[in-house]
Amino acid sequence: METGELAKQAGGAVLVKQGETIVLVTATASKQPKDLDFFPLTVDFEERMYAAGKLPGGFIKRESRPSEKATLTARMIDRPIRSAFADGFRNEVQVIATVLSADQVHQPDVISIMGASAALMAAGIPFEGPLAGVRVCRDEDGEFLVNPTFEEAEESDLDLIVAGSRDAVFMIEAGCDEVSEEDMLAALVFAQEVIGEFCDAQEAFLSKVEIKKMEVILNEPSEELRERVFSAGAEKMKAALHNPDKHARMDAVQAVKDELLTTFTEEELAANGKHIKATLKQLEKKTMRAMVLDEGERADGRTTTEIRPISCIAKYLPRAHGSGLFTRGQTQVLSVLTLGMLSEWQRVDTIDVSEGKRYIHHYNFPPFSTGETGFMRGPKRRDIGHGALAERALLPVIPVEEEFPYTIRIVSEVLESNGSSSMGSVCGSTLALMDAGVPIAAPVSGIAMGLIKEGDQVAVLSDIQGLEDFLGDMDFKVAGTPDGITALQMDNKAKGLSVEILTKALMQAKEGRAHILSKMLEAIDEPREALSEFAPRIITIKIPSDKIREVI
Repeated sequence: METGELAKQAGGAVLVKQGETIVLVTATASKQPKDLDFFPLTVDFEERMYAAGKLPGGFIKRESRPSEKATLTARMIDRPIRSAFADGFRNEVQVIATVLSADQVHQPDVISIMGASAALMAAGIPFEGPLAGVRVCRDEDGEFLVNPTFEEAEESDLDLIVAGSRDAVFMIEAGCDEVSEEDMLAALVFAQEVIGEFCDAQEAFLSKVEIKKMEVILNEPSEELRERVFSAGAEKMKAALHNPDKHARMDAVQAVKDELLTTFTEEELAANGKHIKATLKQLEKKTMRAMVLDEGERADGRTTTEIRPISCIAKYLPRAHGSGLFTRGQTQVLSVLTLGMLSEWQRVDTIDVSEGKRYIHHYNFPPFSTGETGFMRGPKRRDIGHGALAERALLPVIPVEEEFPYTIRIVSEVLESNGSSSMGSVCGSTLALMDAGVPIAAPVSGIAMGLIKEGDQVAVLSDIQGLEDFLGDMDFKVAGTPDGITALQMDNKAKGLSVEILTKALMQAKEGRAHILSKMLEAIDEPREALSEFAPRIITIKIPSDKIREVI
């Protein structure tokens, strides 16, 4: 890491290097707080084609909208740092990671996380750093590799990215080839140790920097307001939350909030309106968490390990090459598969070494899936991230080109959403693949796990719904076959997430995945023998070498 030569007018600017891959990460905050009820953080990852000695494709010959890889990397930086800012901090913060050099050997994404942490701390922004990220793979002997090269990662059966502090894991992202829970836990423990070393190196670097702390006013409700709201509304909120139907529960909760708002005068609402609304949100959050920890009861009445009712239908659409409808509780996903020629593969115009792919997964989340209205203007960052997760979960079971010479595209349409729609996409897509007759190595199922932690009280939840994701401490998505894990994604807000908690979550997820898969196999238990009559046919003929001349 270096600082002091480039971008000196930014709040903080750090140059991060690995080999000849160089990323400039800047962090800048507005002078004054914004009048908002959320923290305005923006993270951008800027790929510059000159970094890899390439010209941008197309007619314009200029970088424009970010590639899918750039979007995923921006999310990778954003997710671990977002929860590390001080509560009540409302100054606008922008982190920009610009790739200046890409040696096509060392990967620029993970080192950008440490660059962002160092730049934020150098800028004096109220940030609970240092944080760091690490990519862990393993070689053919099972030895773990730290921040491997592109080639080493490609040859490994494990591609694990972990970000956090010395004593807490905030983010996990992984794609793997049916890795066991035990091996995954060993890799996570190893990653945590490496992150500790990276944090030490970061502190040693920052000790040489003269840091001027920002003077900020934290926008937090008073303790008197909190006591007033909680004493008046705790029991009413508890009653409102006891409802298995998402919209009925939301209406009941809103009714309690509206009733509590009437107890405040117009002058109080004008002076402290945002604080009052924030405290009402806190009331909902604390009540839901206390229900689970103290009574072992979730809002919809399930136990901590119980899965919502599941319905599966293969071949839902008559003319699609393959389709699967997966419904779990109030989350419903229709996955539709299309087969194409190998020449229809997706070319990728980035600084990455990858040139393209023949298995493509897209995820759509229209506003009607949550009973809302909104703009339909292309995929959002979340849509791209969820599509990439489902693609990563299924990629290990997709047959190689020599066995199945087709380009495969799956589109997952979320028709209803109440938590875990990305894992619903994995399950629906497995149904679609088998319905299409794609000879997958094994069926894949997925589940989203949650966590509620207050001090020493801990509850790990299976198959979380939207409320538990929003108000809980962890969203831990696990996908895999009966033989092992194929993908992981975790975002964690709890401090001190121990190996014991991660072990419990992974083992509980394994049981949940098995239950979900058993329901899927009731609809279709293996790939169909023949492709759809509407799918293209690719026929390969071996010609004797002495006949080639006549064919020509």
